[in-house]
Amino acid sequence: MIRTVLLLVIALAIAALAALNWGTLAAPTAVSFGVTVVQAPLGLIMLGLTVLLAVFFVAYVVYLQGSVLVETRRHTKELQAQRELADNAEASRFTELRSYLDAKLQQAELDARLGREAFLERIAALETRLAARVEQSDNSTAAYMGQLKDRLERGAAVRAAPAFEAEPPLR
Repeated sequence: MIRTVLLLVIALAIAALAALNWGTLAAPTAVSFGVTVVQAPLGLIMLGLTVLLAVFFVAYVVYLQGSVLVETRRHTKELQAQRELADNAEASRFTELRSYLDAKLQQAELDARLGREAFLERIAALETRLAARVEQSDNSTAAYMGQLKDRLERGAAVRAAPAFEAEPPLR
């Protein structure tokens, strides 16, 4: 912005100087072109060359801005293409991550189910062993009770039998 204003001020100063000194610029003088010498207004020739230089300068600036715009558009398209590639790669990574997590979740569920089944089988086996132990304990207790009952019945039978002479204890 500042450069544009500065260039505009310089162009206006040149135009004002040329307008104020038009008579001097238009006065014919001997102008040498190296090979020949002609009578022409040197000021107008120099002013014309300055205008021609300004036109070439403006054309060059427009060309540079146009090439920069084209290059910027090309870079923008490339950047957009790279961004789309990155987005697609990121999406595929998310898809891979999701499938990986799904597989791990299914494996964890399978492991949990197998662990639960193994646990239930172990509990069932322990219940079976416990029931067998309880039955064995009941049988042992019944056997002990039967032995005690037999002893009590024999003891009662011995008490009820007539008393014989007791033998003297051995010394």
